[in-house]
Amino acid sequence: MTAQHEVSAVRRREVIDALRRGTVPQSGLDLLAVGLDRFVGALDDDLASVARGGAAFHAIRGEYGSGKTFFARWLAERAKRAGLATTEVQISETETPLHRLETVYRRLTERLTTATHQPSALRAVVDSWFFTLEEEVLDAGEVDEDDEAALSTAVDVLMERRLADVARTTPAFSAALRGYRQALASGDTATAEAVIAWLGGQKSVAASARRAAGVRGDLDHFAALGFLQGLLTVLRDCGHPGLLVVLDEIETLQRVRGDVREKGLNALRQLLDEIDAGRFPGLFLVITGTPAFYDGQQGVQRLPPLAQRLSTDFTTDPRFDSPRAVQLRLAGFDLARLGELGRTVRDLYAGAARNPGRIAERVGDAYLAELATAVTGGLGGKVGVAPRLYLRKLIADVLDRVDEFEDFDPRQHYALTVSTGELTEAERNAAASVADDIELDLP
Repeated sequence: MTAQHEVSAVRRREVIDALRRGTVPQSGLDLLAVGLDRFVGALDDDLASVARGGAAFHAIRGEYGSGKTFFARWLAERAKRAGLATTEVQISETETPLHRLETVYRRLTERLTTATHQPSALRAVVDSWFFTLEEEVLDAGEVDEDDEAALSTAVDVLMERRLADVARTTPAFSAALRGYRQALASGDTATAEAVIAWLGGQKSVAASARRAAGVRGDLDHFAALGFLQGLLTVLRDCGHPGLLVVLDEIETLQRVRGDVREKGLNALRQLLDEIDAGRFPGLFLVITGTPAFYDGQQGVQRLPPLAQRLSTDFTTDPRFDSPRAVQLRLAGFDLARLGELGRTVRDLYAGAARNPGRIAERVGDAYLAELATAVTGGLGGKVGVAPRLYLRKLIADVLDRVDEFEDFDPRQHYALTVSTGELTEAERNAAASVADDIELDLP
């Protein structure tokens, strides 16, 4: 087995615990990134370009179960290591419709994270920005740090200068920042928190807090892009040279009413136009969707200007897909890759196991391949939707028992059982031909 002693105990435990629950780990995804090596160079170039003030966009393409969410979170980890902030927004018909950009922005700030701050990192980022402005003013040597009034005035001047481009189109953003700082200076914590909430696009903020900050109403569709521009400016000034925004499950647009779908597609086209126009330096936008969304008449093809922007040639062998293309095709899993993933996870688990020798002896490569075949068979032979369930069964039903019980042998004592209650919708659809429970004895 491959030694993985360089992996910290905390990272190892977080990954294994998440897989045992059947969820995508929030961190440590590089440990599981089977088959993604071909994307690394091009995406790292994109991250470097964004950090220098450029912008980037990719559309991730894959069937259900091909690993789109995993890919996006793996990329987010790389982005955070490069100093960027990240956020992931789940597009949905009711909670976060794409055509309501003010709602998308609100979700974006709710899920905002950095390498040092968990969601929502908005207030931490704003506080860090004001601290950075103060340090810059003091470093200039023109203001005495004991002269609070002069320092405050100088910071205000510097703030307005930094936000000049944003203020021309969205003056409320800089007004809210000014109001937040004034509330903190006067010790009014409640108002400061309310203003930050308003800055994050939250609704139902107290009218008194809005009046104190000199802003009115709630964030609307047209101001949302201006607020995003302002957020990018604040992030850049406080040491985060960019922001990775993932719009996940964008294919839900196919299931909404025709007029709503067209509004959503047009909002995406508008966002891409603004990126191309240079309005969002430091923005790396990623969307995920199924092939049907990109190719079908209920998706991107319904809006020709958007279809032209996303057009990518997939007529050649997938081996020759360019990692620099607008659309990136995820091939999904076959049995060989599923087995490779199983070996990776087994080795990761063994690195912190009480009885690693027993795991090496009883959960060999051949057994992992057989388990992969059995799980896939229980899902109608559809390997693409098998990884989540396969890893959950491997850890909870096999590895945990081998490590804990000296006389447990998975070949003798374990028969794979899959209950419909533990399946996701995609997995249930794949297993639709199998009644109730599936019991498969491994040889």
